[in-house]
Amino acid sequence: MAEERQGRRALVDRKTRETDIAVSLDLDGSGSFEISTGIPFFDHMLESLAKHALFDLRIRARGDLEVDLHHTVEDVGIALGRAIREALGTAEGIRRYGAAMLPMAEARADVAVDVSNRPYLVYRVDLVNDRVGGFDVSLVEDFLYALASHAGLDLHVELRYGRSPHHAVEAIFKGLARALREALERDPRATGVPSVKGAL
Repeated sequence: MAEERQGRRALVDRKTRETDIAVSLDLDGSGSFEISTGIPFFDHMLESLAKHALFDLRIRARGDLEVDLHHTVEDVGIALGRAIREALGTAEGIRRYGAAMLPMAEARADVAVDVSNRPYLVYRVDLVNDRVGGFDVSLVEDFLYALASHAGLDLHVELRYGRSPHHAVEAIFKGLARALREALERDPRATGVPSVKGAL
């Protein structure tokens, strides 16, 4: 299969008046990363995503951070989602579904994903504290919506409990990583596209 010979990799560039983003992704990597978005906490979360999903991930983003962090966070989600979709190719042989329950200190997040090419986001996260330093935790939902929309993911995220916004968000990103790792892995018993329709 050409997809196997070439590897499941993608390069995506996205440039607007608000952001300039370059993403390099290898779905079958070892968890290496080089992330630079100008938003330190967001970088940390994306590094955790790459490490625990075993993606090789490079992201360089420049955005109008002096206006707001939203444009950069959302556009990184768009670019990374497109990279996942492109790297998947036909999606033949993948497990398609993945789920993770992720504890992080006092917090616990449950994440489930269906790589269905029918995007949807269910996001049930309620935190009393909504800031990690200068990072607005509500931006996580914007990132995940953009990611799910452009990668074709049916993504469900629920924070079961937790007080610290840092721990809660970290549990979400690591849970997402583990769920994606499971869903995007090739199943040695599977052949073809994992759908009775014959296409995702």
